[in-house]
Amino acid sequence: MWHKGTAAEDWVTRFTVGEDWRWDTILLPYDLEGTRAHAWALGQVGVLTEAEVAEVSDALDAIRAAWEAGDVVVRPEDEDMHTVIERELTARLGDAGKKIHAGRSRNDQVLTALRLWLRDALAGIGAGARDVGGALLDHAEAGQTLLMPGYTHGQRAMPTTVAVWAAGYADLLTDDTEGLRAAADGANTSPWGSAAGYGVPVLDLPRDAVAERLGFARTQAIAAVQLSRGKAEGAVVHALVQLGLTLNRLASDLALFATSEFGFVKLPVEHTTGSSIMPQKRNPDVLELARATAHRLTAELHLLLTLPANLPGGYHRDLQLTKEALMRAVGATRDLVAAVAAVLPGVEWQADRMRAALSPDLFATAEALKRVEAGTPFRDAYREVGTHLDRLDVPTEADALAAYTSSGTPGNVDVGALRQRLAEAAGTGSDLDVSPAH
Repeated sequence: MWHKGTAAEDWVTRFTVGEDWRWDTILLPYDLEGTRAHAWALGQVGVLTEAEVAEVSDALDAIRAAWEAGDVVVRPEDEDMHTVIERELTARLGDAGKKIHAGRSRNDQVLTALRLWLRDALAGIGAGARDVGGALLDHAEAGQTLLMPGYTHGQRAMPTTVAVWAAGYADLLTDDTEGLRAAADGANTSPWGSAAGYGVPVLDLPRDAVAERLGFARTQAIAAVQLSRGKAEGAVVHALVQLGLTLNRLASDLALFATSEFGFVKLPVEHTTGSSIMPQKRNPDVLELARATAHRLTAELHLLLTLPANLPGGYHRDLQLTKEALMRAVGATRDLVAAVAAVLPGVEWQADRMRAALSPDLFATAEALKRVEAGTPFRDAYREVGTHLDRLDVPTEADALAAYTSSGTPGNVDVGALRQRLAEAAGTGSDLDVSPAH
């Protein structure tokens, strides 16, 4: 197609195509749907007859079935999914297949498919994030009175509870999900009909009608959609990084709490691994890889932020790499939330070990503030308690919790309110809802 009678050398194909054919194998069903809407539009402007539009739609169904059966694939020599679809349509329909690329470019074609895929993929991640948040809030609900040490600078600081620990991460996760929803909404814009970024002459393509048929919230108003490449993807991956960073710290906590030195939790055996040499070992590999995923996401974000910089306007082949970065980041995040959602329900808190770790010094702040309540200036109370730490005792669980009355503190976590907020952030349905109604 590109070389007008001459063939590219093998290394040129390898270098320019890269891994794109693998990603296009995933995107192919979305390109089929974009092509279906494009065929309808060509029927509206008289390029295809009504009969040809119906034939194309039927052929696209057949290609989808063949793809699902593994009979239609994208190979490196195909270069991309667009070639495969056009070739299959032409083989099945003849001239109708040859007409299908009228009024389109691979630029708006791939962006349309990518954004359709992204809508589904982010819905899955939103559902996974909701599952993680729900599992955390289950722990919070059961752990309202389960006291444990809280830490600053890696040292015991003040008492906290399992509920505060778990609800704190659920609260962050809800913020992350709201950010993901905003990024998803920003990408829920139809690039269809913009062609190579300069619009389509002669044909009066119904851009808004096709956007509606494809379920996009709106049409990207100006045809220069290539200017948005990297930015829309970067906004999505930035939101994924925030989610990844929350789960990074959560995984770090659980891996630390599971050590023999802490012993605050037991991890589900099915989500740990053994050692090839040490018979006794059970390693938190799932949590460690979950922790590491945040760094993978950051690497993809770095590419998306820097690759488009300094490029002149319009399309450049450099921008091809934004697709891979986005799809890698989305795939890694999808695996991340699935992994953490699988581990959390099996985490068992060890109340005896946590209680034994409640040393008297954890209650120094409470003792100082009791003296403040009785009229002692804070700095005097601070000094008196700090110079007589040996006089402190560990209070009963009930007394320790009774010292707190503010919302969000030990013994005062409103799990129900957090569940409601998480549900609203993730959408009212089973998925992160980025449909036009939202």
